[in-house]
Amino acid sequence: MQKYVLSELDSGERVISERVASVRSVALGFWIRTGSRDEAGDQAGISHFLEHLLFKGTKRFSSLEIDELFDAMGAEVNAGTGKETTSVYSRFLDRHLERAFDVLQDMVLRPAYPDIDSERQVVIEEIAMYEDEPSDKVHDVLDLAVFGGHPLGRRVLGEAEVISSIPIPDIDAYHRARYTGGNIVVAAAGNIDHERIVELAKRHVEPPAASGNGESAAPEAPAVDGAQVRFQQKDTEQFHICFGGPGIDRADERRYALTILDAVFGGSTSSRLFREIREKRGLAYAVGSYTQQYVDSGMVGLYVGTREDNVEEACGIIGRELGSIHADGITDEELTRAKEHVKGRMVLSSESTAARMGRIGKAVLFDTPLLSLDELLEKIDGVTGDDVAELARDFYAPASLSAAAIAPSEDRFRAALAPVNEAFAAA
Repeated sequence: MQKYVLSELDSGERVISERVASVRSVALGFWIRTGSRDEAGDQAGISHFLEHLLFKGTKRFSSLEIDELFDAMGAEVNAGTGKETTSVYSRFLDRHLERAFDVLQDMVLRPAYPDIDSERQVVIEEIAMYEDEPSDKVHDVLDLAVFGGHPLGRRVLGEAEVISSIPIPDIDAYHRARYTGGNIVVAAAGNIDHERIVELAKRHVEPPAASGNGESAAPEAPAVDGAQVRFQQKDTEQFHICFGGPGIDRADERRYALTILDAVFGGSTSSRLFREIREKRGLAYAVGSYTQQYVDSGMVGLYVGTREDNVEEACGIIGRELGSIHADGITDEELTRAKEHVKGRMVLSSESTAARMGRIGKAVLFDTPLLSLDELLEKIDGVTGDDVAELARDFYAPASLSAAAIAPSEDRFRAALAPVNEAFAAA
């Protein structure tokens, strides 16, 4: 039986924990409600750059000391930046809770920005590495096609020109404005006592007075301007192609049905796209679908990487399967199989303290209902074929989906789009 305990501190931070008495470890994370969509155009990448700088040292701990302290605890420590969140988290033995909390909070709340120029080069190299991975980069090309000039259309990594020149005072001002008050959730799962976590948070989590009241302005929702095509020429062995369009936001109750729909369409190894494109015809190694949810919008997407000779056939199958699922929904057999697939993944994930910590942290951060595992399984069981069919009609209409590619030839790419949307091929 899962039991979550939630407390709110006077400074606005929230503390959420889940006790798992059967383990000897703790997963602890600081979740900050800020990401690339909160950046102005001349700040592109500041959230991700700041995440890197949190590891470079504080007034109390140098970068080397941070590494040595976590190594001495046998701990795992990492961080991540998304379009709406930044997180810094660690997993360690329960007896190291106080020490790990102390180091993490100092990193997150009190960075000193030493050695910033060397870290600029690290992030610029990360961007360069990413530019050489078209199977990853094409998803950002799709984001640009779907969301256009809205911040959700920008990539999280940002731009090398910004990273190379943005001054420390600007980074510090961004930190003080965003890493404060109601923007912060401390989440923990494992062999812990909630009151102990609250005590540590009260002792340590005191954002600077100059940082304001911690309230975040409501983000501007994206205005999607119909299906678009985006192409980037690159001499690659494969054509890296995505299709996608608007989806649902993270609080939408239809997200459970969308999870089922995605599993049937391309999100599992028995899905239609995987079976038809990879297993039956061998046209691709990587093929599948995915969904993204944000506070006020979302996206459905799919990807295939295939050689030039296979582009037309692969896109033809995608067009056919999109048309079929849009018009007819899914079968009862597919519905049953997808439900068990999704429920299985939920249960397996619940056996990881890190996954539990992340789930409860994000739920509190975005004020979404914090459901138990049994309640989540009930939600999945409650999805009907009609629910899925309605979503397919609303979001999988081929003519409503944008297209993006990184490939050697734009003409060959556009010619292959006719089975999905004839208007693209004629443009």
